[in-house]
Amino acid sequence: MTPVVFTVFGEPASKANSRKIVRHPGTQRPMVIKSQKARDYLRDFEKQCPVCDPPLEGELAVTMTIYYASRRPDLDESLILDAMQGKIYVNDRQVREKHVFH
Repeated sequence: MTPVVFTVFGEPASKANSRKIVRHPGTQRPMVIKSQKARDYLRDFEKQCPVCDPPLEGELAVTMTIYYASRRPDLDESLILDAMQGKIYVNDRQVREKHVFH
């Protein structure tokens, strides 16, 4: 299989720390949404990520290097794996091997 190689500029938010509680405008019920940083990153990712047509199927291995502005953020690739869903592969559950570097 030919590897899919690409670069996305921007600093991803940690999926675990990128949630925010807001009130639904109509019902005022609390709901959890992605933080503004996570939404901004996903918007930028969408513009920069290539599209495999058709998306890859079967079990996959992923290698990625994530660059952060400081050493503080936890290494968290989950938002990126979610963002590649439907563009690179069908579902992020296909990823059976990960090599992730900070």
